[in-house]
Amino acid sequence: MAAIRSINTKPEIYVRKALHAAGFRFRLHRANIPGKPDIILPRYKAAVFVHGCFWHGHGCKSDHQPHTNKPYWTAKIQRNIERDARNLNALEDAGWRTAIVWECSIETMTNQLIVELRLIRDSKAHDA
Repeated sequence: MAAIRSINTKPEIYVRKALHAAGFRFRLHRANIPGKPDIILPRYKAAVFVHGCFWHGHGCKSDHQPHTNKPYWTAKIQRNIERDARNLNALEDAGWRTAIVWECSIETMTNQLIVELRLIRDSKAHDA
């Protein structure tokens, strides 16, 4: 597991490139924010998590269950799911907008995220 990256993964880089190309500027992996989100958009008070389907227990067809040491992996993935829920609750309680982009539908969810951020940006421009 030492070879498994936790930051700068291919899905994360895909989302970052798409956000940047759409004109959004962001910060990465801020440790002072609950859950240390993958992407932070401070201007919109938005936190984005890019989740791998296996590691975060998505349950889609891309999420496969290991055949060896099942009790270990089941417990580990369940702990990840519980931790993710705690982090999302902490962020929402602190007034942050949150989004999860799943690896299995990265293109669709990234496009959806960009549309939502543009709506927020446009409403802020209207208010000013």
